[in-house]
Amino acid sequence: MSMSDPLGDMLTRIRNGQGAKKEVVTCPASKLRGRVLDVLKREGYIRGWSETKNDRGHAELQIELKYDQGQPVIQEISRVSKPGRRVYVKVTEIPRVYNGLGIAVVSTPNGVMADHEAREQNVGGEILCRIF
Repeated sequence: MSMSDPLGDMLTRIRNGQGAKKEVVTCPASKLRGRVLDVLKREGYIRGWSETKNDRGHAELQIELKYDQGQPVIQEISRVSKPGRRVYVKVTEIPRVYNGLGIAVVSTPNGVMADHEAREQNVGGEILCRIF
């Protein structure tokens, strides 16, 4: 069955996995999901991720969740730009999540990056999600 919002599905799996205190969650693989996970790893929100094959031969992402003193590192994770309503911003309009304590993941012509990296490179784009 096709999925209308693959990135939203991955974010929900991460949110549910941390609520259930899981160490690892899996989701189907895609390039966009991998790029977003690279940003989460670089910013310290997950331990890491790897791509594996499941028993049917389909590619899967295994995401290692991160905890600090038993509490999930990601307190809030939400999708901003959805399939029914895309949210594009100029570099001057990129939002600050909790005054810089969180990040917004932005898809730009230079690739997927955190909001502060987009400001440094002076590029805008589509805001995919926000994480705190």
